[in-house]
Amino acid sequence: MSDWLPSLKTKTPQEGYELAILLARKAIGYTQPSADVREKLRPKYEEDADSLTLASQVVAIHYQTVAAANNYWQ
Repeated sequence: MSDWLPSLKTKTPQEGYELAILLARKAIGYTQPSADVREKLRPKYEEDADSLTLASQVVAIHYQTVAAANNYWQ
């Protein structure tokens, strides 16, 4: 594994949000390392409102962590 996450520090809240999305995406890759399996599963959740809401919640939780690590960009 590479060191893809050297820090949670970001310059702006926008960069922090983008990092939160990256964290969520990386978690999926670690949980299901097969790109083929992820592609097969996508049609089941891409139009499911509950799945999309849960994905948004995961990003929000990561964003809270990143924001705290950046002292809320004060």
